[in-house]
Amino acid sequence: MYETYSGKFFAICLRYVKDRDLAEDVMIEGFMKIFEKLPQFEAKGSFEGWMKRIIVTQSLLTLRNNRNLAMEVNMDNVLEVSESTYELQHLEVDDLMELVRDLPVGYRTVFNLYAIEGYSHAEIAELLGITESTSKSQLNRARNVLKEKITKQQLKERRING
Repeated sequence: MYETYSGKFFAICLRYVKDRDLAEDVMIEGFMKIFEKLPQFEAKGSFEGWMKRIIVTQSLLTLRNNRNLAMEVNMDNVLEVSESTYELQHLEVDDLMELVRDLPVGYRTVFNLYAIEGYSHAEIAELLGITESTSKSQLNRARNVLKEKITKQQLKERRING
């Protein structure tokens, strides 16, 4: 089971915890929880989905418990960006994931949970101990920061390519 899912689950952990060593520790702790809770699995849903939820929860617990990864966000870092400047057509998935990894931890966490993992704002609020409006606000700010970075990257590419 470890060999089958470790790559996928490591990628999930790395989306929340930027440090590779810490992400690996989180993944291993997540697998320990999976093995510990295996008797509690009910075959009503997807086994992989059940395991993934444990891995995500373990990643969030690590964020919550590690003071160096506090989820506070500096409002001064948020810039408003026009929707018309948001172009994704030439952006590769790896490039986008790199930009997501560079987001402030609060923005990154909510963005990952909502846009990548598919959680609702109500579920995110419960998982992180925040309000739904805070979740929505963090997602909006994450999108704005991503839009700004993408726009800057595209402008730079246009200058280089003429």
